[in-house]
This record gives sequence, structure tokens and C-alpha cells, in this order.
Amino acid sequence: MKRCFLALFLSVGLFSCNKGKESKQEQKKPNVLFIVADDLGYSDLGCTGSDFYETPNLDGLADKGVRFSDGYAGCQVCSPSRVSLQTGQFPARHGVTTWIGDASGEDWRGYGQFSQLLPPEYEHGFSQSNLTWAKAMKKNGYKTFFAGKWHGGDVGSLPEDHGYDINIGGWEVGSPKGGYFDPFINPKMENRKPGENLSMRLADETVNFMRNHQGKEEPFFAFLSFYAVHGPIQTSQEKWAKYREKVVKAGYEEEGFVEDPLLPRRKNQDHPVYAGLVETMDDAVGVVLNGLKELGLEENTIVIFTSDNGGVSSGDGYSTSNAPLKGGKGQAYEGGVRVPYIISVPWLDNKGSWNNTPASGVDFFPTVLDLVGAPLEPQAHVDGVSLKPALMNKEIKERPLYWHYPHYGNQGGDPASMVRQGKWKLMYFWEDGHLELYDVTKDVGEQHDLAGQEVQVANQLKTQLFDWLASVNAKFPEKDPQYDDAKRQAYIKRRMRNTKANLEKQRNAMYQEGWQPNKDWWGSMIIND
Repeated sequence: MKRCFLALFLSVGLFSCNKGKESKQEQKKPNVLFIVADDLGYSDLGCTGSDFYETPNLDGLADKGVRFSDGYAGCQVCSPSRVSLQTGQFPARHGVTTWIGDASGEDWRGYGQFSQLLPPEYEHGFSQSNLTWAKAMKKNGYKTFFAGKWHGGDVGSLPEDHGYDINIGGWEVGSPKGGYFDPFINPKMENRKPGENLSMRLADETVNFMRNHQGKEEPFFAFLSFYAVHGPIQTSQEKWAKYREKVVKAGYEEEGFVEDPLLPRRKNQDHPVYAGLVETMDDAVGVVLNGLKELGLEENTIVIFTSDNGGVSSGDGYSTSNAPLKGGKGQAYEGGVRVPYIISVPWLDNKGSWNNTPASGVDFFPTVLDLVGAPLEPQAHVDGVSLKPALMNKEIKERPLYWHYPHYGNQGGDPASMVRQGKWKLMYFWEDGHLELYDVTKDVGEQHDLAGQEVQVANQLKTQLFDWLASVNAKFPEKDPQYDDAKRQAYIKRRMRNTKANLEKQRNAMYQEGWQPNKDWWGSMIIND
């Protein structure tokens, strides 16, 4: 049955009628398994609305826990969001405000985009003096494990520098060098089996950690950080064929992209290779969840799943559609920051429920501390709050959520800062200083800008936003004195024309029987042991 996101969205306006009761826990402290996907959009799971991608394992996890309809990433791109997970702080506070490796200042001109603004400098890692999530868990007797994408800094700011006892695969690079099939190019993970899938490898490493830790007195905190579904967009020939058939049988539009102001945007979820990449990530989640069950750990392990930012509808792989949300990765709109949130706590009576409490990635740190009975660390996770009351169907005091992205996104996003307060979301765009205001409880697609009607609300939120930015010493973009509007407009027009034509050609080729992306992609997979 087709799942309707809008129906789900409207349904969570009524708080779940399940009565949250906390049954008696085992005396041993619970384990924690935190899973984060890369670039997975809100609408990319069956349990959040997709009727194209197949994600039975994550759908099953949702049936055992709570889905947050208004869960947000800390930023619309990866590094800031990931550092926010580790620190419990919004990016403007910890200083990593764009993906590590991005250009800033006058170096930005080297990208040749003729932009109006020069993005500010930013931190390329975060201090070892931070009491991170992993350090706090170690402080409370936990063995800590990290597997997968880090992208939070290089030497001196790697997982092992921030409290993780074991690090497999986490280093400075944000995309899977070498692709999704062994041989990988990763100094933190040895190659072991030609053709092995990266997501499956990370799942296997996580299960091995849990198996080796079984029977020990200390509980574990395992942080599984998939590189999927970040580009390069790759899958197996079998999965491509499966989803190609789904597209062809359903029929597909001749044109798959529309023109947004800066880049083309994918209209529908109809990318058969990306669909296979999503399903393989879900398969890997299934491996880990089955591992918990087989090891007898399922009933004493908190499992959380989320994504580091919205899905890529423009730029990069142009891989998905976030509809009915507007925009995608790199952009200030809901498609760039609203992400899947699933929290499963075995001893809470909230199975399969929805919750509409606005939440941020900064909240996971204090939430987990609270759930395992550890003291909160408000001086560390200064921007986060525990979601435990919401998991027990209690209200959380309304508080503002902030975003600050004074950079240009590779996906067509402009420098912007935002605040969500209750039903309102205000965006301030740094190029021209214009405001946009939406009631995202009624207008999740951000189609009706109310800044001109609700002037008092817009001005009050703008003042609140700027006061907060000043309080954390946020850095701002500056006008480029060499800016030439004619060059900028010519660049945008040229890029749009060439990019859209190439994307349409590639998309239609993918639906042809016998299609191959290159001469050796499928050959990198070895079926036999």
C-alpha cells in the first residue's frame, strides 16, 4: 500500500495515544547502538513515505520505537551536523560551519562560481578539550566503538581523539574513496575481500565488536556511521535491475528534472542505482539488528537511527526527491535539514508511535545519557535537551532551534541562517538580507512565505536569531569586492543548460535494458567466497 507522507505528517498533530510507561529494566546498564546514514532524505524510507525505495529493516525498527516527524539535522551539510552529534552544540557555537575541506575567504573564488559573497573561515576540526558524547559514555563505564564516516577533522580530531576506543573506517574524508566495493581506499580499514560491499563491511565490523564484547560487565556504545548513501551512487547489477523494472512498469516521465534558481532538481524518486544503494544500507542495518537478536542483546539495547542532512535532490548525484519537502542537501529549506528520526527503547511502551516535538541532532547526546541513567552534562551539550520525556509521551518545553550556514552549498544552497520557534521557521539569506517565514506545521512544503503578512513575528524572530548569533560569536560572509553580476548570471545560465541536458541523458540511459555505468563497475563485485 502506498504510504502517504502528508497523511502521516497530519496524523502526528495528535500526540500518540499510547501511554508511556517505563517497565522495570535489567540491572545491567543498557547498551546503545546509534546509526547515522549520510545524505539520506526524510522521504527516503518506506516508514516515512517512500513507495519506491524498499527499507524493511528500518521500517521494522520504526514499528518498535518512535518516529519524530519534526527531527532535524544540525546543518544542511555533513561535517557541521556530525560535529553537532558528537558535541551537542549547534555549528555556529563549535565553529565547524561547512564540510571540512570546503574553500573559504578569497580561496572561494577558485571555484569559479562568481558568487556575491566570500564565505568566512571555519574550524577544520574540534578541540580535544570538548567533553564529547563518547567521552561522556566512557566516563559512565561504557566501551566505545566507531565504524564508518567521520569527516570531523584529521589527525588530532579523529574518533580516537574524541573518546572512541575503537575506530574502523573513520578519517578526514567524507566520501567513500574507491567506491562501495573492496578494494577501499581507507587508511583506517584494511581491505579483506575483493568485491565486498562497504555498508555490509561496516555492519559486519559492528556485529563483531558486539560479539567480542558479549558477556563483559561494561556496556557498549556503538556508533555506526554509514558512508551510504553519499556519492558515488553505486549498487549491484541485481539491485539496479530490480528498481529499473519498477520504474519501467510504473511508467516514467520523459523529463526527470526541473529548473530551480541555481541547479536542476530531481522531480521524483526514480533513480534505480540510488534505490539499490538505499536498500543495501537497509540490508546492512538488518545485519546489525539481527546480530543484536542472535547475541541476546536486543532487549537491553537502545537503537537510534537518523541522517546527517537531507537528501540530494540537486547537485552531487542528483539522486532523490524529498517531496513534499522543499529543497535538499545544502539548502535552508526543510528538504535540506529535516531527516528521519527513529528511537527504539525496548522497555518503553511507545511502539510504532509518532511524535511531533521539534528535535535536533544536538539532542541525541543528552537523550542517551538520560536513557541510560547517566547524569547530564549541560556545560558540554549546551544546545541539546533530553528527548526522554517526549519518548514517554510528555511535553518538552518549547525552545528555539538554530542553524547557521554562511557558505554556498554544492547543491545550490545560498548562505543562510534560520531559527525554528514553535510552528514558525524563519530564514535570513545573507546575499540580500531577505527574510522568509513559514508555518511548517501547516505548510511543510514551504510554499507560502508569510514574512510579508506576519511582519511582527518575522522581525521578532530575526532579532532573536541575530542576538543568538552574536552570543556564540558566529562568523559571517562578506561581500566580494570583485563581484560581477553579469558574470554570475551567465555562469548560472550556462551551468543550468549543460547540466540539465546531461542529467536527462544519463537518467534515460539508466532505464535501458543492459545498461552499464562503465566497463568495470559490476565487475568489481565477486559473488563467490
